[in-house]
Amino acid sequence: MRTIPAQEMILQRLIVNDPAAPLSIVKLFLNADPVVKGVLVLLLFASVWSWAVIIDKLWRLGAASRSAREHEARAAAARSARELLATEAQSHDGDPAGLMLSAGWAESTAEPGLEAETAGERRDRIERAMRLALNAELRRLEVRLPFLATLGSAAPFIGLFGTVWGIMRSFEGIAAANNTSLAVVAPGIAEALFATAMGLAAAIPAVVAYNKITVDLGRFAGRMQGLIGRSGGLLARTPAGA
Repeated sequence: MRTIPAQEMILQRLIVNDPAAPLSIVKLFLNADPVVKGVLVLLLFASVWSWAVIIDKLWRLGAASRSAREHEARAAAARSARELLATEAQSHDGDPAGLMLSAGWAESTAEPGLEAETAGERRDRIERAMRLALNAELRRLEVRLPFLATLGSAAPFIGLFGTVWGIMRSFEGIAAANNTSLAVVAPGIAEALFATAMGLAAAIPAVVAYNKITVDLGRFAGRMQGLIGRSGGLLARTPAGA
């Protein structure tokens, strides 16, 4: 019976992996090539961070939308700026609609300057201040959102890189071991394909969440434009310096 040299046995175990090893996620990671391990760790951290961004954005958008509904209802029923800003004394942290209305109120009570202005010019000035405040709040809500788009487009290719590298190493191990049986080939190929699966697992939620959050932000901005139009007329009636 042919005795397998110790060097060949070590080479087969390190490069081709143990054929008897179960194909569990932990075993796939532990037996993977160092480069593939690096790809898997990178994708894991990116996926965890993307979920943190997704949860944070959904929570902030939900809170902003609920607050906006309250302001919209108040604006629909209000007959004066005082009624519109009934909660002016409250803090508006994390409330884009409240901050926008506060900016409009501040502009409506500011002195227009030396030159007299028409009612239309006064309303345009107030609404312009509200739009500037709204744009600043929308930019704040969009922070870290590009990361989801980047991860959604790059993660599959990062995983594919790990797969290609792992398959190349597996073929090198097959050649070194001079054994092409399925029991020898399967573990290395499975570890390589695991990198692609990890890339897709990181990319799919990021793409879905990015599309949803982008659509929700667009709808929220549209609602705020309507609120600006309604509240601008009420604030324009406020005497300067009030």
